[in-house]
Amino acid sequence: MSNSVYQINKGINKPIEFKGLKAQYIWYLGGGLVILMIIFAILYIAGINIFICLIIIFSAGTALFMYVYKMSRTYGQYGLMKKIARKAVPKVIKNYSIVKLKKQLLK
Repeated sequence: MSNSVYQINKGINKPIEFKGLKAQYIWYLGGGLVILMIIFAILYIAGINIFICLIIIFSAGTALFMYVYKMSRTYGQYGLMKKIARKAVPKVIKNYSIVKLKKQLLK
């Protein structure tokens, strides 16, 4: 009887990663690039000089790449959920039951 060799998939439960971008940020970058192509087409059809169009699109593309990579490094796989959750945490917790208790004790 021969021994079988099985390969272990060590990527289970890991986020998808492509050149440093994790999980949903790949989609954000792809969507941003599609929007930039549409903007380029609109500018070109509007009759703006092609060199000006290219400068605008390349600068916006550079800003897009920098922003998406920064978000990917900062927040990781669960990204914007963490940012939204931080805004939902209250800054102060007030407990009015102690005030009512003190009023009752003072009577």
